[in-house]
Amino acid sequence: MLTSLYSGLSGLNANALQLSLIGNNLANINTPGYKSSTVAFQDLLSQTLTGGSSAGSINFLQIGLGAGVAGTNQNFSQGSLQATGINTNVAIQGEGFFVVRGSEGVNYTRAGDFHIDATGNLVTSDGAFVEGFTEKDPLTNEIVTSGALSNITIPPGTLFPPIPTSNTKVVANLDADAPAGATFTSSIRVVDSVGAAHEVNFTWTKTGVSSYDYDVTMDGGDLTGGTAGTPVSLLSATGSMTFDSDGVLLDVDGAAADDVSITTPTFANGAAALTFNWDLLNDDGTANLTNYAAPSATASNSQNGFSAGILSTIVVGGDGTIQGIFSNGQTTGLARLALATFNNPGGLLKLGGNRYNLSISSGEPSVGVAGDGGRGTLAGSTLELSNVDMAAEFINMIVAQRGYQANSRMITTTDEILQESINLKR
Repeated sequence: MLTSLYSGLSGLNANALQLSLIGNNLANINTPGYKSSTVAFQDLLSQTLTGGSSAGSINFLQIGLGAGVAGTNQNFSQGSLQATGINTNVAIQGEGFFVVRGSEGVNYTRAGDFHIDATGNLVTSDGAFVEGFTEKDPLTNEIVTSGALSNITIPPGTLFPPIPTSNTKVVANLDADAPAGATFTSSIRVVDSVGAAHEVNFTWTKTGVSSYDYDVTMDGGDLTGGTAGTPVSLLSATGSMTFDSDGVLLDVDGAAADDVSITTPTFANGAAALTFNWDLLNDDGTANLTNYAAPSATASNSQNGFSAGILSTIVVGGDGTIQGIFSNGQTTGLARLALATFNNPGGLLKLGGNRYNLSISSGEPSVGVAGDGGRGTLAGSTLELSNVDMAAEFINMIVAQRGYQANSRMITTTDEILQESINLKR
């Protein structure tokens, strides 16, 4: 008779634990990256009152001793994604955990509600450092993903170094009907080695039918030893070019048409001399200058130099690369987020604060980059929401409540029967 009391008590404890888990799931329904948990029940050791017959025709007489909790199972299914518009928020689509370093050491999380702190570190909502790959190959400037992990740091005011001009292009027409002696000038901006911009003037003077002299000049105030307002030629001697009867560039400086290399003197601001290529021909051999019977005009010009730029914003790509977008229009990879996977993620230990720690059950982490080795991809400016199903939790709550009520009824019923047994003596 007493076994029914113990069975009822064990049922109360088991169902109370299930209600606790359900309550925790519902409490974290709006926690980013939260994974719901469920209870795994098991029956307890049964008491064998009589054995079976030697012939095997009679079964054992056994009485169960109640229910217990075998363990809790974490549901690591994908949570829905929500765009936040915050460029430091990141969501994992698929397998993997972010690697973070806090006061307890290295931990793991699915919550990507990151932000940049006052010193430029990428941190979690509770201040743990987000780990990733930050070293760059000096030759390719690509982020090296085979080294050790380090804290991702994006200092405010990060500068993109200037890129001096190495190529220029002027697409223009020189009027075939212009009289001899007519001039036409097209200007373009170039960037020196310290990122300062200078204006370069390309000037053509018509010398005869389909023939022109040209000069390339810069204001002397920009150059070492020059005088402001006085143009300084960047050529050793005035050049020449001719066009054929169809208005197509034929030759430059007495030779077949080809690009022209130009070298400036050193600059007054201390920048080194600049050597750049004047692209007269495209890759397909077509010329950028024509000699048609139309007004002289510049259709377009371009150059490949950039001044120094200040970091404007960051964008996280699907492979975890944090791209910096700078005020000069340039982009470059600043770091790459690391992801860790486990053979048994259900064996991870919950630490609170949306973080997990490895255990013997989980196995060692396999750390790499998103989209590689079975790891999921990343979505920037997005958060993974909790995977708690409210409707399912309410159903489980009702089942656990009924189970609790049934076991409490078992205890009261057994108590009444025991009372009746005691009263028999009276």
